[in-house]
Amino acid sequence: MTIDELTDFGLHKMTDEEVEGFLSSQSMGTLGLPTDVEPYLIPMTYGYNGGGRLYFYFIGDNGSRKMELANQAESAAFLVYSAETAFNWESVGLIGTIQKLPEDRRGELDETTTPTWRPELFETASDSLETQIYEFQIEEWTGVRHTGLPPGFYN
Repeated sequence: MTIDELTDFGLHKMTDEEVEGFLSSQSMGTLGLPTDVEPYLIPMTYGYNGGGRLYFYFIGDNGSRKMELANQAESAAFLVYSAETAFNWESVGLIGTIQKLPEDRRGELDETTTPTWRPELFETASDSLETQIYEFQIEEWTGVRHTGLPPGFYN
């Protein structure tokens, strides 16, 4: 079924402004990187510049699988979602490119590009391990929202 076919059941496509607002209000999603077999999925916190880019902070060395796949990827996907109840949820799917941000561009970043929430483990690890910043250039997005009870559902 398409989104249009599900509007009678409370599903609605988000506008570009709603997608931007949602991305700005969240801080975590799932990054999908391509492999030869199946996608490599990993939960990631992110910073969002309010435009067409997300920023991920990878902690570790260049031998990590995540960094290896990100460096090889021609495209990547990212999913951000929030589900308060079975009848009240929203999600945004992003397709784009991901690349390591060159050292000389790090000065361009501000607090909006830093993930607003990071597990304490990463705060501690970043003191002793190298942090690499990856930029996700958004090429397309799709946002959907479901609010309210479906027709025929009674308390």
